[in-house]
Amino acid sequence: MLKCFVIISLVISLVCPALATSTKIYVWRNTTGLLAFSDRPHIGAEEAKLTRDSAVIPSMNINTSLLDIKPKELENEYEVVITQPKNSATLRDNNGTVYINATISPLFQPGFKIELYLDGKLYKRQQHRTIFSLENIDRGEHQIKMALINKEGKVIASSQLTTFYMHRTIAN
Repeated sequence: MLKCFVIISLVISLVCPALATSTKIYVWRNTTGLLAFSDRPHIGAEEAKLTRDSAVIPSMNINTSLLDIKPKELENEYEVVITQPKNSATLRDNNGTVYINATISPLFQPGFKIELYLDGKLYKRQQHRTIFSLENIDRGEHQIKMALINKEGKVIASSQLTTFYMHRTIAN
């Protein structure tokens, strides 16, 4: 029995290093800019080239001077586009209701907020959605603009100024 255990242990000790060196490791930057590692390929990942010696870690003293472990600044150029109402649109609503919608690209991140400016003034307060419902807007020409605010409260993108015209019936 002891002889069988020794043989199995010997086989496992010979096979495990071979399996460890045959595993591929993939490296990429995650959404926060930090290095991420996996044994499965990801979009944008590169296969890390390892030698047999680099796959074996003899102690906890690891030289990381060769790794680029500084977080990279994400180079997302955000864009805010007001899709409703269209520029120079004429809106007819006796209650003065206007629905405003926008798209944000590349991706609306958690923690981001949207500000809406109506005629150069902040309309109500920041919100987490790109849809606004304005009520009791006076007749005449109005301009709107949206600003995308990041988690730190900094404006990272703004839409173009959009002009619309509100028509309301006058009751005599």
